[in-house]
Amino acid sequence: MNHIRSILTLACLAMLAAAAGAQTQGSRPGVGITDIMRAGPRLAPPPPAPRAAPATPAAQRSAEYIVALVNSEPITNNEVQSRVDRLLKENAEAQRVPRAEVTRLVLERLIAERTQLQAAKEAGIKVDELAIDQAEQTVARQNQMSLTELRGRVAAEGISAQTFRNDLRDQLLLTRLRDREIEAKVKVSDVEVDQFLRDQRNGANAAVAPNINIAQILVAVPENATEAQIATLQQRAQGIAQRARAGEDFAKLAQEFSDSPDRANGGALGMRSADRYPYLFVEATQSTAVDGIAGPIRSGAGFHVLKVLAKSQPGSADAVVTQTQVRHILLRNDAKRTTAQAVAQLAEFKDRIQKGTADFAGLARDNSQDASAKEGGDLGWSRPGQFVPEFEEAMNRLAPGQISDPVVSRFGVHLIQVVARRDAKLSQAEQREAARAVLREKKLEEAYETWAQELRTRAYVEYREAPQS
Repeated sequence: MNHIRSILTLACLAMLAAAAGAQTQGSRPGVGITDIMRAGPRLAPPPPAPRAAPATPAAQRSAEYIVALVNSEPITNNEVQSRVDRLLKENAEAQRVPRAEVTRLVLERLIAERTQLQAAKEAGIKVDELAIDQAEQTVARQNQMSLTELRGRVAAEGISAQTFRNDLRDQLLLTRLRDREIEAKVKVSDVEVDQFLRDQRNGANAAVAPNINIAQILVAVPENATEAQIATLQQRAQGIAQRARAGEDFAKLAQEFSDSPDRANGGALGMRSADRYPYLFVEATQSTAVDGIAGPIRSGAGFHVLKVLAKSQPGSADAVVTQTQVRHILLRNDAKRTTAQAVAQLAEFKDRIQKGTADFAGLARDNSQDASAKEGGDLGWSRPGQFVPEFEEAMNRLAPGQISDPVVSRFGVHLIQVVARRDAKLSQAEQREAARAVLREKKLEEAYETWAQELRTRAYVEYREAPQS
């Protein structure tokens, strides 16, 4: 993770890889907001390039002008070239594609995004500043940085703070729109689940991302560290790795030496699908056996020593996952209460619980606005991927007994408490649910491609002058 991958470039990678005949995942440098949110399905291939306009003088080509109208809303040459420049700077695969082709693909992606953002506006979908604040904090955590370090890194890449927040807002809007338009329409039948499980037993689902549980020890490297400081920290990480390989208890080493917040859990990040982990970690541990040590590997945060705690294939009979017993209090957004007011009320609840003047279950029964209220907010034992990403990301950071700060999701604002955590084999019913979830994700991607293409087809798009660098 040598830099923060900008939000706007993420959606172009699959298209560019197809054009280059290469795999996009091989160049993924880190984790951005789209890794945190449920992965957005890729767009279908864009339509043919528009007919190029006659050549114009160099002075005019570099000026700001409209290259396309999407339902009367303009896309400018500067918008296209800014994104092209960012993409070429951040992604090695994109650099193998001729700039003219990158420009065409970026323009088509901008058109597709604009049609979806317009649809979100028409549907009355909104994202408030608190949700953007939370998304920004999540990006920082997933990149093992403080918020200040994240903002510094974004600025160093030439992206203004407001542009970055606007990118986050757009991504959240698109995610909520896709959920609204697609989620409820996708169904998975019992017959499909049965076939998936048969294929799983016969080894025919090798393409499905495995579940893995990785523990880490982070030796943080300060933003402006000197070469000498970096070398000293690298030696420290190598010493920790040697001790781990020699058989010392990894959890104790993490608790003693790790600079990451997950040190309280012995560095364990939890059993989840490989595509929910930073690609850097997955790549480093791909050939590492269970209980093996990998690293130290370098990221933008520092040096990571990794231990593979478990691996399994989702839906298989021997699948083991990290289950979390969790409860929450949900306050929905409505005309009587803003998001900010809900956050303030839940923060006050947390303070009362921690002082011992109130009980979590009692507050949940009296205040929570969902079906779990009568159970004191208890949601039972959950498996990875069961909850919306905003909720799950916050839940995964909590040790048993801990209570989160208020968490904003598409449903409202949550106060979350982890009761217990365990690694357990899936029951037969849970195996079926895990298989159903894998199939559902695949169907969601296919449904998104169809929906996005239909939305693009219905839009009025007028190409103006061809974009020029």
